[in-house]
Formats: sequence, structure tokens, C-alpha cells
Amino acid sequence: MSIRTSDHELDDMAGGKSAVSHAVEVSQKDFDDRDQLARLGKKSVLRRNFGFLSTVGFSCAVLITWEGTLMSFAPGLLNGGPAGLIWGFLIVWLCNLSVFATLSELLSMAPTSGGQYHWVAMLAPRWCSKFLSYITGWLTIGGWQGACASVGYLTGTMIQGLAVFTHPDYTPKPYQGTLMLWVVVFLAVLCNTVLSAHLPKLEGMLLVVHILGFFAIIIPLCTFGTHGDAKEVFTTFHNGGNWSTQTLSSFVGIVGCVFSFAGVDCSFHMCEEVRNPSLVVPRSIMISILINGSLGLAIIIAMAFCNSDIEAALASPTGYPFMEIFYQALGSRPGSAAMASIIIFMTLASVIGVIATTSRMFWAFARDRGLPFWRTLSKVNSTTCVPVWAIATTSTISCLLGLINIGSTVAYNALVSLAISCLYSSYLIAAALLLYRRCTRGFRMPDPSSLPALAETGGTELVWGPWHLPGIGGIVNNVITCVYLVIIWFFSFWPPASAVAPSTMNFSVLMTGSVLLFSILYYLVWAKREYKGPVMET
Repeated sequence: MSIRTSDHELDDMAGGKSAVSHAVEVSQKDFDDRDQLARLGKKSVLRRNFGFLSTVGFSCAVLITWEGTLMSFAPGLLNGGPAGLIWGFLIVWLCNLSVFATLSELLSMAPTSGGQYHWVAMLAPRWCSKFLSYITGWLTIGGWQGACASVGYLTGTMIQGLAVFTHPDYTPKPYQGTLMLWVVVFLAVLCNTVLSAHLPKLEGMLLVVHILGFFAIIIPLCTFGTHGDAKEVFTTFHNGGNWSTQTLSSFVGIVGCVFSFAGVDCSFHMCEEVRNPSLVVPRSIMISILINGSLGLAIIIAMAFCNSDIEAALASPTGYPFMEIFYQALGSRPGSAAMASIIIFMTLASVIGVIATTSRMFWAFARDRGLPFWRTLSKVNSTTCVPVWAIATTSTISCLLGLINIGSTVAYNALVSLAISCLYSSYLIAAALLLYRRCTRGFRMPDPSSLPALAETGGTELVWGPWHLPGIGGIVNNVITCVYLVIIWFFSFWPPASAVAPSTMNFSVLMTGSVLLFSILYYLVWAKREYKGPVMET
């Protein structure tokens, strides 16, 4: 099986191979991908139109780390200050490299759109494999549905914030934010259905905008902003939540940095549309984390140097401190508004990838009969080769959830907090089980002369994919992953301040618990008879 699709295609063109020879080679690669999926028990029904660069673009466009860092600037600024933001982001960045190096090992073994729940079914002991897989599937769906609602909500409220910034007499209404969310979701659905064949090209273009937009922001900040003292920036911490210690405050504030990396597993759930996913997806994920982490760290340092008034930034009537910091640096409302518009555009573009990812997760879990109405949700449109019913479902849910914002912004913020707590819970279950298998039955290297049926792994020795960290280094990395995920999972449930009121309470534990409770009840009442783990389709 070819493991370097893009390189080989370039070599073919440089060597002058005929179009017929090139077509035969591409067909062979597609056949290899279908064969690998068949050994996992799945039929190949989605169009594989993502290559390496388009997958990198997709990951970067969904993550939008440097943009997300600006949007989630407030929690770290409140609890941690400039120094807490910088050092916290650096820790989160490095630990996410560890987390997704670990999860990429699993993806390389079993590249299916189901991702975490499929791997848990493979790794867990036979007596609890079915139940743990089912719970992991619901956590992943809950996390991604929360991400759908949160990114759409952020886009809508940032548009309102920009209106407040440019027209101070404007008073934003909650229903207006909901209407904007609906418009954003509609545009994303259009791109995922009518324009689905062009999605890889669109994601490639968004990668260019993502990088150029960074320079369009950081150059004016560094040029026109007042530069603070380096010692103060890197050593000044802030305990705005009045916690007992500065260390505790910094850990509470670090969750804002975590949000900037939420959803790195987006490419996992698109892997059945990627050529040679066992290598392309892990490589694209690691490169996207390196790109986004580098840009995110640079923008945080620039913002910390240019932020001359923390309290004014936190009290910005826009609801987004980065707009006030832009204004402090430039002293120009039109210029600051233009810079903020770049952030809003990339956030809107992120919704396209988030809905694509969430719909694939709905489709994959329905394919394995883990959801209500699984027969309908698992259908794929024969013309566009996309799961239209799954796209419609996740989009409708996001729009309905937007109605909650009209009645209670606090309740809506609690809902979108699922993006971190649920997704990190699914990562933790999969990573912990990988460590368990590493330390017990272990794995073996693949034998080219014997291709095992990868789906039939319950109670048997598993086979490494082409991407893995061998030996003791892999075990150490796996341990770092689990420790980090436990810490982040724990602090994702903390409120931003020690004095808790209904308006500042973190309801994440309630929402995550609700997802778990509903999934368990549905399992006991109905799904226990339907869901048997990943279904063998071939």
C-alpha cells in the first residue's frame, strides 16, 4: 500500500507518466483504502476527496487556535493574567501534542469516522467493551454538538460585539444573536451539502486566510501598540477570581487556553474521506497543532505586551476583551473593527468544518446503531456522497439550542461548555485504555504477508498502524497524556470565581452529567438490544 500519496503524485508528474498510468495508480490507492476499511468491517460509501494539504487546512480551520485564543482571552486574563496566559498556553500546547500523538496511534490502527468509540470497543476488556464504547460515543457526540452550538453562538455574539464597538448607542438583544446563529448555520449547511464536492478546496483556501490573517493582526499590534516591559509581561500574574492561591487561579484560567485547542480530533471523524488516512491524518493533525500552537503563542505574547489596561479590556461592552486591546494598540476604531472582522470571518468558516465533523460522528454512530432513528441518520446521499440526514440533524439541534439564549444566556453558556468536558472525557477513556493494553496484552507490528481483520480484535492482540511511538517512549507519552487529561477534565468544571452566583456558576458538570444520564437510560431501555459495538458491514 502506498503511504505517500501526495509525494508520489508529484513524482509522477515530474517523471512524465501518462494520464492513464497515473489514473491506475490513484485507483489502486483508493482500492487500498477501501480494503483497509473493509478489514475494519465497514463499507466505503463516502467520497475520498481530501488529500494532505486539504486535511491540514481542515484541521487548522476547525481549530482556529490563534483566533480562538483571542475569543477566549477573558478567562485567562481574569485568572492568570498575562504571565498565566503565556505559560498556560505553552503547557496546553505541548500537552496537546502528547495527547494527539497518542490518539493518532489509535487512528493509524483503525481509521474510521467513529473515532474514539470504535477504538474503545477494540481496547476495552470484553466484559465492558460494549458499554464503554457506547458511553464514549455519546460523550463524543455531546462534545461536538456543544462545539456546533458554541462556535455559532460565538460568531453571532462577536458580530453583535463589533456592532457595539462601532456604534456605542446600539443595545444588543439576545434574539438577534440567535438569528445570527441561524444564518451562520445555514451558510455552513450550504457548504456541506450543495458545495460538498468543493469542500477540500475551500478548506485549502481557508488555510491561506488563516495564516495571512495572523500577520494582518500581529503586524499592526506590534507596530502601533505600546510595548510593555518584558519582565512584567512574563512574570505578572492576576487572581481576579479571588482564589486562595495564585497557582489555583492559574489552573482555573487555563481552561480558556484549552478551548483554543478543542476539537483537534476533527480529522479523525473525516478520515473515511481522506486518502491514505493511516498516515495522512496523523501527520496533518500534528502539523496543524504545530502551526496553530506557534501562531497562538505569538498572538498571546503580542496581546500581553499591547494590553495597557487589563481592567478596561475585561470590562469591554463588546463582551470580547480583544476588541478593546486592538483599540488600545491602534487608537483607531475603523482599523480595530477591520482586524476584528478577520476573527469573525475565520470563526464563521470554522462552523463549516465543525458541522461536517459533527455530522460524520452522528452518521458513524448511527451506522453502528448507537442513536435513536439510526436507520435514517446512517443514510448517505447517492449523488453528493455525504450524510445529508446527519447534517440536517446536527444543524437543526444547533438552531434549537440557540433558542435557549433568548431566555437565559447563563443556561446557554452552560450548554456550550460540553465542548471541553465531553470531548476530553472521550479522549481520556481512549488514552487510558490504550495505556492499559500497552501494559497488558500489548501490540505487535503488522505482518505484510498477513492482513488481519482489524474489526475482530476483542480479547486478541492488536496490530500497530504505520504511525506509532515505539517502546518506552510511547508508554511515557501515554502516561503524560492521561495525567494532563485528568487535570484539564477536573478544572473544566470549576467556576471562574470563588464567590459563586447563578450568573457565574459553571454548569458544565450538570450538562455532562445529563448527557451521561440520558445515554445510560437510553441504553438500558432500548440501545442495549440494538447496540453491539461496531457493526461488521462487510
